[in-house]
This record gives sequence, structure tokens and C-alpha cells, in this order.
Amino acid sequence: MVSQKVKITNPTGLHLRPAGIFCNMAVKFKSRITFQKGTMSANAKSVLSVLGACVKRGDEIELICEGEDEGEALAAMVKAIEDGLGE
Repeated sequence: MVSQKVKITNPTGLHLRPAGIFCNMAVKFKSRITFQKGTMSANAKSVLSVLGACVKRGDEIELICEGEDEGEALAAMVKAIEDGLGE
């Protein structure tokens, strides 16, 4: 298991379009990918789960990857967030 905290910097947070990009990135990996915002945990491969977390600009989430490609998955997910998820 690997994890890293990352701050959401895109202007609209994880609304529908960025959430879709986030999930599309996550499903490319075999690892289980989740994130935590405070006490809430969400499945990064589910758009509904991501939207339900109500992540806004400036929020910090902790990405957690578990599985055979966890290191690669974590690096890709962090990079996607830092690049603004298409915004």
C-alpha cells in the first residue's frame, strides 16, 4: 500500500468533468485506488463515489493505492491532479 496527500488546485474541484478524467485515469490500473477527505473514503474508480465526496478547490485528499501496480498508479493520479484534471 502506498499513499500521498495532494491538494486540489483546479478552479472547480472534482465536479463532473474533472471527476470523469480522475476516474478514467484510475480505471487504467489494476490496483485498488481510493482517497480520503477527512473521515470520508471514496472509490477513485467510481464517478458517483468521487462526486459524492464533494471535493472542492483547496481541499486536501489522501490517495491510497493497493495492488501490483500501486506505485505507478499513485504517481499517475498525483500527476493528473497536479496538472489540473483537464482544467
